[in-house]
Amino acid sequence: MSFRRYWIGQTVSLFGDEVTSLALPLTAVLILHAGAGVMGILTAAGWLPFLFLGIHAGAWVDRLGRRRQIMIIADSLRALLLIAIPISYLTGLLTVTELLIIAFLIGILSVLFNVSSSTLFVSIVPRKQYVEANSLLNGSRAVAFLSGPSVGGFLAQFLSAPIALMADALSFITSALFFSRIHAKEPSSVKAEPGYIGTGLRFIRDSPILRYLLISVATINLFNFIYSALVILYVTRVLHISPGQLGLVLGCGSLGAILGSVITNKMSNHLGLGITLLLGTILFPLPLVLVPLASGSQPLILVFLFFAAFFSGLGVMLLDISSGSISAAAIPAEIRARVSGAFGFVNNGIRPIGALIGSILPTFFGLHGALWIGTVGACFGFLWLLPSHVIKLRDVNDFVTEGGESDSIDQ
Repeated sequence: MSFRRYWIGQTVSLFGDEVTSLALPLTAVLILHAGAGVMGILTAAGWLPFLFLGIHAGAWVDRLGRRRQIMIIADSLRALLLIAIPISYLTGLLTVTELLIIAFLIGILSVLFNVSSSTLFVSIVPRKQYVEANSLLNGSRAVAFLSGPSVGGFLAQFLSAPIALMADALSFITSALFFSRIHAKEPSSVKAEPGYIGTGLRFIRDSPILRYLLISVATINLFNFIYSALVILYVTRVLHISPGQLGLVLGCGSLGAILGSVITNKMSNHLGLGITLLLGTILFPLPLVLVPLASGSQPLILVFLFFAAFFSGLGVMLLDISSGSISAAAIPAEIRARVSGAFGFVNNGIRPIGALIGSILPTFFGLHGALWIGTVGACFGFLWLLPSHVIKLRDVNDFVTEGGESDSIDQ
């Protein structure tokens, strides 16, 4: 029952996040008339806390314990912050500054939520079910990819983008309610000792698996966030796609993510976790080159955008399910939050850097040229895996960790 509640809470929250991923930039572009520079800064604002707080947040959570309570508080506060945006819009007080501040504060809460969530996950899921459980969670994420942008685009089209953010606020409240009903035996709090904060970074440095995995996904995310910072602006202003059309095509294209969530477990059993991961690092970024390639009539452009979303969604499921299972198996439970924080410090911390670069590149290469740099650059991230032991992994039993396994699952 505990995992089911965890899964439902995450599912609802993921749906809301997908609404916000479209509604927040649309608010900036359509309501506040933001340009490329502001869009890059807005994208970066939500991820900067991972760069500044990731390592310390993981250490603080491991020392404090109470991961579930931290997640509940983070969800509740994120809901309140999101509610402030439509209120400001309806009262005529909404500004770019407010969007930036709220995005940054939500990012801080997301850091605390994420480093806590990784430990709670292994507290309720046994090692042999890591891939299966990650497939369920990412299946929910795939369904959120399908429905979230469509709902977000519809709400933005007919009610306005700021009002659409209410859906995410409600999802955070629902998520907090489900997490409040989870009962799990978490690892005990850890006493801080000399070198305590750097434990996560040292563990990743000394792990031939996590080290190359981190470098690979960080490379992909650096360039992908150059793309992410600019794509909404490019699609709406250059390709002249409406919010409703964009939400619909992204939602339909996310059928690829659903397919990926279904086949990843079977692929990893047949090909091995490592090869499945490698395929994900290739298939996630490669289809996005279809976006700067898109041209011609509006129906043809929508076809380009659909296939970009479909195959990229398939790839991201292969990547995230396999990498999540590898990380869950490779990291001992008692240092999981610190390692998760350190991993997020690099992998998520590189994202605002990419977004800020994305805000600058159009000045020199134009919006279209900057998109090409983001999409093509991300395609080279898989190269880091080729000389590593990662691609040789068959399953989670290839790992031996102390305290890294949960012996039972309460479903």
